[in-house]
Amino acid sequence: MWIKDWLRHLGLPEKKKVSSRYKKNQEHIRQVKKRKQREWRARVKYRILQRKRLMIITGSLLVLLLMITGGIGIVRAMGKTRLYEKADRKQPEMIKTPPEEVLQEEEETEWKEGWVKYQGNIYEYKSDILTFLVMGIDKNKDVEKTEEGTDGGQADALFLVVVDPSDRTLKIVGINRNTMTDIAIYDENGDMTATVKAQIAVQHGFGDGMEESCEYQKKAVENLFYGLPIHGYAAVNMKAISTINDAVGGVEVTVLEDLTRKDKSLAKDAKVHLTGKTAFWYVQYRDTTVFGSADLRLARQKQYLNGFVAAAKKAAKENISVILDLYQAVMPQMVTDVSLDEVAYLAPLLVDYRFSDSSFYTMTGETVAGEQFEEFYVDETALYELILEVFYEKVE
Repeated sequence: MWIKDWLRHLGLPEKKKVSSRYKKNQEHIRQVKKRKQREWRARVKYRILQRKRLMIITGSLLVLLLMITGGIGIVRAMGKTRLYEKADRKQPEMIKTPPEEVLQEEEETEWKEGWVKYQGNIYEYKSDILTFLVMGIDKNKDVEKTEEGTDGGQADALFLVVVDPSDRTLKIVGINRNTMTDIAIYDENGDMTATVKAQIAVQHGFGDGMEESCEYQKKAVENLFYGLPIHGYAAVNMKAISTINDAVGGVEVTVLEDLTRKDKSLAKDAKVHLTGKTAFWYVQYRDTTVFGSADLRLARQKQYLNGFVAAAKKAAKENISVILDLYQAVMPQMVTDVSLDEVAYLAPLLVDYRFSDSSFYTMTGETVAGEQFEEFYVDETALYELILEVFYEKVE
């Protein structure tokens, strides 16, 4: 029995023959619907980001008004409250007890959520700590929105800046831009489609080059650090280096490697007061033909930041408004979710809190030659211990 006879026998309508023209029309309709869905999603996403930016601008104007009228105390209180509310989570998701650790009966009775036992000691996350992600983006121009894709710019410099009220210190954790970790892949609609192991710096390239890219990069860093809470971010295009440097009067360094191909004054072991373009080359440049060039540049950036923080503290002691002025000066080259009232809260801490060479931490690991690019594999044990040292305290 033929299929059509069988359908007729069951009382079901026969399947009509579909013309090729009809198929083309249906495919066209599907494509139009998909395009309209993409456009709608993009509009919604853009409106959300615009709303965030408007809130920051409105807040900044309010801050300026309060500062003019003598309400700086109110501004700082507002900033402090907002900062502590911004993190996506309350504490990292560290392994409670590594396999080699065993809880004693008394410890099990007194155990609190979020505690970690390691090498016989119990640690607790410092809930009053503030952590910020600072990104240096490989673009030598003002920030601008890009099409959804992979043109957001790579985060060639990545640092966690830690404000720790428990010992009144500032700490910085340098992240190797070639650190191999899970990178989320997004399609043209902004939907995550997969994850791959790749250099952490490339994560910022996905998205729109603005807040969206920053959020992607923040998530990648949070995940690398066991779900570490991050209270704010600032992505600064490399173009801003000279402006930032000169705002604090420049930085003194002893040149760590020969960079005379970019600036004649940057001979190895020369003592140089970095200003303008010279500061830019010292912080930004790396010779990609040299193996381990990212590690060499990170060493220069560590040295530079030690000098920069000292210069910034000195400048702020003489005039506390220099930090607020700097914030406004670099806005054309910066994307941040840290508002002016939050900066007003943080500025005096820069002056009061201690910072030294020992306050700068780098990740332990190994750089190897990948198929195309260098790859840095972090020592997981060392990373676990670094997180405990910087972000936790012993429970006595």
